[in-house]
Amino acid sequence: MDKQEILISVGNKIKEIRQEKGLSQLDLVGKMDGNIDVTNISRIEKGRTNPTVYTLFRIALALEIHPKEFLDFQIEES
Repeated sequence: MDKQEILISVGNKIKEIRQEKGLSQLDLVGKMDGNIDVTNISRIEKGRTNPTVYTLFRIALALEIHPKEFLDFQIEES
C-alpha cells in the first residue's frame, strides 16, 4: 500500500464508524476535545490530509472507540 491508499483506508474507516454511530461530521467535531474544523474532518475522511496521531486519538475518543480500529484494514501483500 502506498501513502495515499493508507490515508484513504483510514479516512474511510473513520467515516464508516461515524456514520454507524449516527453522527454527522459537525456532531463529531462537537464531541472532540480541542479545536478542529469540520473541513479538516472532511479532508481526513477523504484521505486528502495526513492527520496527526493526536488528532486520530481525539477522533477515537469522540467516537468512543480504540484508535487501533482506524488501522484495522486489509493489507495486500506483494
